[in-house]
Amino acid sequence: MRTVDVARRAGCSVQQVRNLERDGVLPSATRTATGYRIYGEIHLQSALAYRALAAGAGPIEAKKIVQAVHRFPVSQVLALLDAAHARLDAERTELRRAEEAAQAISSEPIEDVCASDSMGVSELAAALGVRPSTLRHWDAEDLVVPDRDSARGTRRYTPNQVRDARIVHQLRRAGYRIAPLRALMPELRRARRLADVASALAARDAGITARSKALLDGAAALGAVLSSATSAPRDPADAKPA
Repeated sequence: MRTVDVARRAGCSVQQVRNLERDGVLPSATRTATGYRIYGEIHLQSALAYRALAAGAGPIEAKKIVQAVHRFPVSQVLALLDAAHARLDAERTELRRAEEAAQAISSEPIEDVCASDSMGVSELAAALGVRPSTLRHWDAEDLVVPDRDSARGTRRYTPNQVRDARIVHQLRRAGYRIAPLRALMPELRRARRLADVASALAARDAGITARSKALLDGAAALGAVLSSATSAPRDPADAKPA
């Protein structure tokens, strides 16, 4: 196959095929007398495996896994793949915990509260198990903005703001980044708090499921690469870890 043939069948650009070969994701292609690259089935399968694994584990991890096929024993390749699955499993476990916690937090009554129920930075940080600097960062990012003492300027969190902080804490543990939370929190402060939290967590769940399916597809493609690689001669220089 030519470079363009691999690109078309793998669903990527010609330049990406060249980049993947340069990075060792594809083994080095043979060259014609005039310098044109000639690719085989192992190159195509390597490109397909990379694309599927990149959707599941990210491009950096995908490169490491497919590179390992061409350099290291099968056990090391499978160990990298297992680690990618384990990270997704850990995310899914944290997501389930966040769903349970958000359900409980969102249903807590906050009516008929007194000013004495508010908390300072250190008190709330201790209650959540985070550093005070984390709460200050959430304040700076407009995730949980506390009131300020008019005399001293110190932060005081009302019961509503404490609940916001607890929800942010759970969503951060579930893997949510600051930018999506910054857009989500204003909605969570409105009447549909529980529905919005559930929707956000459901979207995260769908993302994990899609990545898990991509890893499954990548594993199938990786099996084809392993079969081709074990039947091809290996460069002794590639046997040494980088």
